[in-house]
Amino acid sequence: MTTVTSPAPATGAAETKSAAGRAPLRRGLLRWLFVAPALAYMVLFFGYPLVRNIVMSFQHYTPKTYFTGEAPFNGLDNWRAVFADELFTDALWHTALFTVGSLLGQFTLGLALAVFFSRRFRLSGFVRAILLLPWLVPMVVSAVVWRRILDQDHGMLNAALHAVGLVPQDGVPWLSSPGVALLSAILVNIWIGIPFNMVILYGGLQEIPRDLYEAASLDGSGPWRTFRSITLPMLRPVITVVLVLGFMSTVKILDLILALTSGGPADSTQTLGTVTYQLSFLQLDFGQGAVVGNVLILISAVFAVLYLRANRADFGKGK
Repeated sequence: MTTVTSPAPATGAAETKSAAGRAPLRRGLLRWLFVAPALAYMVLFFGYPLVRNIVMSFQHYTPKTYFTGEAPFNGLDNWRAVFADELFTDALWHTALFTVGSLLGQFTLGLALAVFFSRRFRLSGFVRAILLLPWLVPMVVSAVVWRRILDQDHGMLNAALHAVGLVPQDGVPWLSSPGVALLSAILVNIWIGIPFNMVILYGGLQEIPRDLYEAASLDGSGPWRTFRSITLPMLRPVITVVLVLGFMSTVKILDLILALTSGGPADSTQTLGTVTYQLSFLQLDFGQGAVVGNVLILISAVFAVLYLRANRADFGKGK
């Protein structure tokens, strides 16, 4: 009699395959668990306010809404009202001038100081620490101090310039003339932002290998050619960070303008930030204030995306 033995069920192999299939799922789930707190924070403190601000720009949202809860949708009325206002157009132009002027001044002087301090000398660390003070002092405090310095009648700057014969006795109306006030605000913001640019760029300079400069020196490269061919290309990622962060902080600036000029004289220093403040907290029209806030967010997002993509393309070409 012949006994036929049936093959044993391949339970062990099936379980192994099942465990192997679950392993990637577990790893993916574990990664999401680590990221979940940061995502929750972003959604709660950035995502929700952003969505709420967008919705508010299409509503008739006033102080009465806080008591009645009624904020009827009014379509594009808020957007039309804001874009038709000449103050918004002027503020957009002032914001562009203020941002470009501030970034150019801060970056140029910050890079010059970073290059200067990259050559170590006695007391260089102490001098760098002193130059950090404008960045460490709260912006409102700096603005109040500069408002006293730039005062036409009793300011220290006019007194010093008059002592050397550069200005007449009545001085320059730094903050009271529509033609000069925005320039004065730009100069003050440059003074405040130089230390940030200097510190970040100085750190980037320290990461550039010294042997590159030695090789350039052996090849007979002069200072300007070395700076253009070695320093700037090697600093490009750091420059990107400095300019993007500088743009983000400058385009929405509010406290400096309010403390210096309050948007005057004759609205000559009104920016998108001050217009948002004026619409939302002085005129209490939160819907139109949300519109200007959304314009600021859109400008910042477009600048960041375009600049980062351009920098990534340049980096790819370098490779």
